[in-house]
Amino acid sequence: MLPHNSVVTVFGGSGFIGTQIVQVLARRGYRVRVAVRRPDLSGHVRMLGGVGQVMPIQANIRNLDSVRRATTGATAVINLVGIGHEAGKQRFRAVHTMGARNVAQAAKEAGAVALAHMSALGADAQSGANYARTKALGEAEVLGQFPNAVIIRPSIVFGPGDGFFNLMGTLARMLPVLPVIGAKSRFEPIYVGDVAEAFALAIEGKVKGGRAYELGGPDNETYYQLMQRVLRETQRTNLLLPIPAGIGKLMALPFAILPFKPLVTADQIEMLQTDNVVSDAARREGRTLAAFDIVPTAMDAMLPSYMWRFMKHGQFDRQPA
Repeated sequence: MLPHNSVVTVFGGSGFIGTQIVQVLARRGYRVRVAVRRPDLSGHVRMLGGVGQVMPIQANIRNLDSVRRATTGATAVINLVGIGHEAGKQRFRAVHTMGARNVAQAAKEAGAVALAHMSALGADAQSGANYARTKALGEAEVLGQFPNAVIIRPSIVFGPGDGFFNLMGTLARMLPVLPVIGAKSRFEPIYVGDVAEAFALAIEGKVKGGRAYELGGPDNETYYQLMQRVLRETQRTNLLLPIPAGIGKLMALPFAILPFKPLVTADQIEMLQTDNVVSDAARREGRTLAAFDIVPTAMDAMLPSYMWRFMKHGQFDRQPA
């Protein structure tokens, strides 16, 4: 454990994964600064701890001075900031690579004893996908500034409020035919609660620093099988239509020029062509969830608790226990 009442700064702590981590830290008795670009839109994080225990603070990881202010006096720092697509000044390199460097540099200057950095399973400096490539370059920048940092690479993260199963459930409710791009690629979805616990243990020094940990859940399924799971959980019979990557990228072109968050990008389609699972090397070297002594949570244990919302009649379609 860190000293009681330690300050932990969590960059990007107001989102799906961040709020889970903040709750875990608050239960451990830490004071938590939630560093976000718009603290006026992040008041909900105050409810995740006791009175005054959790405080949103303004910071933009593209701006080193604001990052320094957010980390001043922090005992530990967690960086969760990432983007799924580029828009305006939010570019992959600016956020995933240079932003990651800013956080690591500021953590070092602040005298923090621990830094945990969120990367992604599949991060690869040679990847053809900008997301995966800049994530890998960001890892290198972090370790260059803070050699004892813990890098955490999760597969798809699921849980109430997730960005994958909830989106697929919404699309299943709207579209009679669901396109499946990268149908044979394999994934090991991991529960958000397990990821949050891993981050807390990482800053508490429970695992060796200076290395990347690959986190996957107990279920190894193809993208097509995950979509079949969505249909089972929502009791729907949509047609699943496998789509070649080339056609998928053509379908993604219109989203690149529309002024709202795209459903899919060419970069995401590129990543869907490779498996998103824990590597054999990570298993051999003990760089998996097992290093944290966490028993992974299966999808069957959690998906029914929130996917019922996408059934035809919602809660009224659920079978009694």
